[in-house]
Amino acid sequence: MKIAMFTDAYWPRVNGVTVSVESFSRALIRLGHEVMVICPFYPESSVVGRLSADENRHTHDKKEPLVIRVPSMPVIISKEDRMAKFHKWFWVAKQIEQFNPDIMHINTEFVIAEFGFQYAWLHTLPVVYTYHTLWEDYVANYIPLVPTFLLRFIIRGISKNIVKRAQVVLVPSVQIQELIKKYRIKKTCYLLPTGIEAQLFNPDAREVACFRELLIQKYPQLDHKRILLFAGRIAKEKNLDFLLSLAPKIIAKHPETVFLLVGNGPDLYYYQEECAHLGIMEHCIFTGYLDREDLALTYQVADIFVFPSLTETQGLVTIEAMLSGIPVVAIGAMGTLMVMNGDNGGFMVKNDAQEFMQRVFDLLEDPILYKRKVAEAKHYAQKWSIDTLTVKLQTIYQDTLTTFKQDPRVRRSIKTGVYLKHLKKWQERAGRSY
Repeated sequence: MKIAMFTDAYWPRVNGVTVSVESFSRALIRLGHEVMVICPFYPESSVVGRLSADENRHTHDKKEPLVIRVPSMPVIISKEDRMAKFHKWFWVAKQIEQFNPDIMHINTEFVIAEFGFQYAWLHTLPVVYTYHTLWEDYVANYIPLVPTFLLRFIIRGISKNIVKRAQVVLVPSVQIQELIKKYRIKKTCYLLPTGIEAQLFNPDAREVACFRELLIQKYPQLDHKRILLFAGRIAKEKNLDFLLSLAPKIIAKHPETVFLLVGNGPDLYYYQEECAHLGIMEHCIFTGYLDREDLALTYQVADIFVFPSLTETQGLVTIEAMLSGIPVVAIGAMGTLMVMNGDNGGFMVKNDAQEFMQRVFDLLEDPILYKRKVAEAKHYAQKWSIDTLTVKLQTIYQDTLTTFKQDPRVRRSIKTGVYLKHLKKWQERAGRSY
């Protein structure tokens, strides 16, 4: 089977959608499928988006998806993101046509989503759509000057339109599944969290020891300390104000603790200044962005994973931490609620500062409890293996294809056939002018 994945976020952009697309793509390839990823071009990308699919096919690693990067421009409201140039549609269509996919899997709501939907409509292909992000909750963080009720109304309209155009909808969390039900749109909807490549989070002990030594050389204040790790986007939406407000009290009671905050984001400098204001800069380390391999090693040197986010749709970092054998203290909301489902692999607490802090103290002060939670975390996280979940995704694809072919409504009119002939000529001209 040939699968075309569409996403407006891909490496080097770091977020849950990027991880989801890459993880499922690799796992699908291991099952014998071919995968193409259509994503924006980033200035720091190692792969330049001017190769055609046919040329790129001869140069890319067969164990990786074929990546087509679309020329893009900056997004004004989010400097980390890029938006594909809409007028490159014909060039993109030509790349997809060379790949000749059987099914389209759309992981976005923006320009590249439109490329996928249009191609599927013109070529009579089924569409699977993953609703990754609760934009109704997120969008106020990007456009603060517009009334929240108005933003929610607009986003709800866009989301409903996307859901209606897909044959099947996938959701990574129960909360998003409930939202789809509220839209009152009759669509087949599957709950399918993003799996994690478990082997990546079980590195060699010698490699971990070497990494620990290098990390201590770079950050000497980590030496002989208990490390409380946060990994994620350094942004206010992750509720980091909550975590840092507890830090002085935790450090006062346990001076041997250090907060290690891994990630980058628009509020990095704000939180660095906040730590300085609180007088805890010596106990707070901001590493900036780390690649997946270094992040996996960082989990291994940490003692407790602390995660206060209230808006996490999937809770991927929570699973990664547990796979690495780190007990988790997290607020039970959204994706975290689904992943932990109680005190599995750590403690899932309410949005309460005292309870959160007490659970951190419990793990720091009770070695027997700590050892039990380490074992529990490793065992519990195995159910989130990417290979297990990709088999389910493969079945969804196959069922969608079968149902789609049997549906008489998928037949196109003669007018569409004529339009496709003209489209092919436009594509050829666009390809030459690219």
